[in-house]
Amino acid sequence: MTVHLHWFLPTGGDGRTLVDRHVYADGGVNHSRTGPASGVRAPDIAYLTQIAKAAEQVGFEGALTPTGTWCEDSWLTTAALSQHTERLKFLVAFRPGVVSPVLAAQMAATYQRITRGRLLLNVVTGGDGAEQRRYGDHLDHDRRYARTDEFLTVVRGVWRGEPYDFRGDHYHVEGGLTALPPDPLPEIFFGGSSAAAGPVAARHADVYLTWGEPPQQVKEKIEWIRGLAEREGRTVRFGIRLHTISRDSSTEAWATARRLLDELDAGTVATAQEALGRSESVGQQRMLALHGGTREGLEIAPNLWAGVGLVRGGAGTALVGSHTEVADRIEEYHALGVEHFVFSGYPHLEEAYWFGEGVIPVLAGRGLLPPAAAAGA
Repeated sequence: MTVHLHWFLPTGGDGRTLVDRHVYADGGVNHSRTGPASGVRAPDIAYLTQIAKAAEQVGFEGALTPTGTWCEDSWLTTAALSQHTERLKFLVAFRPGVVSPVLAAQMAATYQRITRGRLLLNVVTGGDGAEQRRYGDHLDHDRRYARTDEFLTVVRGVWRGEPYDFRGDHYHVEGGLTALPPDPLPEIFFGGSSAAAGPVAARHADVYLTWGEPPQQVKEKIEWIRGLAEREGRTVRFGIRLHTISRDSSTEAWATARRLLDELDAGTVATAQEALGRSESVGQQRMLALHGGTREGLEIAPNLWAGVGLVRGGAGTALVGSHTEVADRIEEYHALGVEHFVFSGYPHLEEAYWFGEGVIPVLAGRGLLPPAAAAGA
């Protein structure tokens, strides 16, 4: 089992601080129409192309793009970026409750032909009820997962290339069809820490994706999902979502982390924590529990820093250290069964180079990368 590395495309904006991207994160409710705040890099196609090309050049296999009302549409943005790259795969995040499953199956098939097979799918059921309601979705947390279960059943059924019928609580499809199924079928990445999420992952996920918790907690999650999948007669692979601050020395990396932390005032942290605390996502609550909203004790495991989660929703931890130390932690997670690593950093262009030129050669030297990625290192 080798390590598959993915980067992140900041389609909600980028910058040199942890809070810059959150200028865009209110779903457009209070967003200024006169232009981005000072220091923020707008998520235009020119800048995102720079990041995508950098990720491809240094050896990343794919790039995740987020979904939500606070960022650009993931399908359209990555389809455009695919025309500026050659090998980079796109892990397209989407919400299954806001589009027909038959249409989603058709979109994926078209995308595979346009990009010559470079689509990966990240299914985001949604843990923020307020944001779901912006899309017109009023289901509660558990019913959203039940709908996702049906959604993915229909998608896989339609991909068979022959008329497919389905009747459930949320979807009724007669003769659903994708005339030309995608080739290859895109791998489905799926996350969720709740009791409602686990069985859905076991039935449908190719890769179960967790946020960056300490190794022991990740081990417990892997065992949980693996057991559920075995009862379904399936095998699921595993991935982890983390930020990274990798430098030539550990001292330099931790100095960068401290700078990011020093730029956060108490009011910004309090506001973010209040908003994140309202999330219905069990995974988000697990992220918040790692730091408790305080600046003390943020290194929650060797080289694992929870400072990002003081203001950022979703993935809230970073691997911080020298290139060798970061590679050590990747190898530690890999030993637990983690195969896919999805990284990001602030700003995303520069951090792609820090990681690509520093960590990837170390991983290649240890024989952990697929041949194509190791050759690029």
